[in-house]
Amino acid sequence: MGDPRGGVVLEVSAYMTRNVTTLRNDSHLLDAALLIRRTGKRHVPILDENGKLVGIISDRDVSRLSPSMLANMTPEDYNRVFEATPITAAMTKNPITIAPDASVRDVVNILYSKRVSALPVVDGDQLVGIVTISDMLGLLNQLLADGESAASATP
Repeated sequence: MGDPRGGVVLEVSAYMTRNVTTLRNDSHLLDAALLIRRTGKRHVPILDENGKLVGIISDRDVSRLSPSMLANMTPEDYNRVFEATPITAAMTKNPITIAPDASVRDVVNILYSKRVSALPVVDGDQLVGIVTISDMLGLLNQLLADGESAASATP
């Protein structure tokens, strides 16, 4: 899509991850910890029984609520804490979201100003993707590389 000033408008939908790994709000902290470890994803949107986005949990949230390794606990007690903690106690409720047709500039502005590292992408009340700081750094890297290529091609 073109910009009236002649530039290119970069939309979220071009850079978001579409196949989002999610958990339901009746899950537990253990489910999030195992999913994050298994997939390597750092952010997991949380959906209610109707598939509506109600929260997001990050690897930092899981770490923050984990018992200290310095605590005098058996491995069984440690695991019991993960099994007993509802995901709703750990997740960020009603996370900031963005629309798939929003501009990348809007994404960067929100990520920077709100100090968040991921935004669920919603179309209406349907989760359609997620965009992260890593996605935006990948875009920046691409733009910088393209700029260097253009500069070196200029006589």
